[in-house]
Amino acid sequence: MEIRPYREVKRKKTKVIKVGKVLVGGDSPISVQSMTNTLTTDVKSTISQINSLEENGADIVRVSCPDENSTRALKDITKDINVPVVADIHFHYKRAIEAAKNGAACLRINPGNIGSKNRVLDVVKAAKDYNCSIRIGVNAGSLEKNLLDKYKEPCPEALVESAIYNIKLFEDNDFYNFKISVKSSDIFLAVKSYEMLSNQCDYPLHLGITEAGGLITGSIKSSIGIGRLLMNGIGDTIRVSLSADPIEEVKAGYEILKSLNLRSRGVKIISCPSCARQAFPVIETVKVLEEKLSHIKKPITLSIIGCVVNGPGEAAQTEIGITGGGNDNNLLYLSGIPHKKVINDKIISQVVELVEEKAREKNN
Repeated sequence: MEIRPYREVKRKKTKVIKVGKVLVGGDSPISVQSMTNTLTTDVKSTISQINSLEENGADIVRVSCPDENSTRALKDITKDINVPVVADIHFHYKRAIEAAKNGAACLRINPGNIGSKNRVLDVVKAAKDYNCSIRIGVNAGSLEKNLLDKYKEPCPEALVESAIYNIKLFEDNDFYNFKISVKSSDIFLAVKSYEMLSNQCDYPLHLGITEAGGLITGSIKSSIGIGRLLMNGIGDTIRVSLSADPIEEVKAGYEILKSLNLRSRGVKIISCPSCARQAFPVIETVKVLEEKLSHIKKPITLSIIGCVVNGPGEAAQTEIGITGGGNDNNLLYLSGIPHKKVINDKIISQVVELVEEKAREKNN
């Protein structure tokens, strides 16, 4: 059962670039990114983490390349993974050239610390030679000195000026396979910068609130900032930056996109916060179901409501629903239609069985 959203996001049409096999921009799905936190030189651990991120939905994965040993490791890493890798480059432009040679699909360079114009052009040449895309990664925490001297502090005008300068530099050298970010840990600064940049260019934008914090605080900050931009049609790929397991970044990214009906992956659970009216332990039930259904990749909607106040109405909007009823008379719905009564002890097993059955149907 497909539920029509109250309001659909109208995305701005941007240029399309290729990050390996992933298209970014235009009508392409908004891709979800994360970054490894293993030592890149630990090839086995890095491959394992990249594969885990892919299993959880990551479309693109970034790895840090602080030294030559790390860029050399990319050669072995990229042989054993399926998702495109972005090489994260800071301070030394030669690392970008090495990464391009060793299989990176994209080079992330920071205009504030990559060096002179000639060094940037050497990176552009490498990207052309080895069919890499580039992300111009402007960051409020590391702006070019001349812009800090001009504006006295990080501000939207400074971030956008940095981005526009590098856009022109790339265009003047016949390179167009790039995306841009203008990140800040301050939501207002980041949002305003992206809005200004979106008005001035048609290149795909990589959204993020940088250094957002831990799992809860960072997810909330990112949801506000990234969500605000996405709702206004801005953004082509996202990374939720968390001081947490990188897999949590991917999960948070999908939850943001699912909330806005921009991507559908896995089970979307609509559940009540629970109260004295609940006929079964809602919080514990949802917690267990989230874990038991985490392997589901097909989009399925599920409502878990503890009583009859909103239960029937929510069940009418989901593919599978459970509404709490007194004396173990909980009612299970399929596509909004009452299916059968379920006692408390059987809720989890019955719901898991039905969700897995639905997923199999969608796979066929």
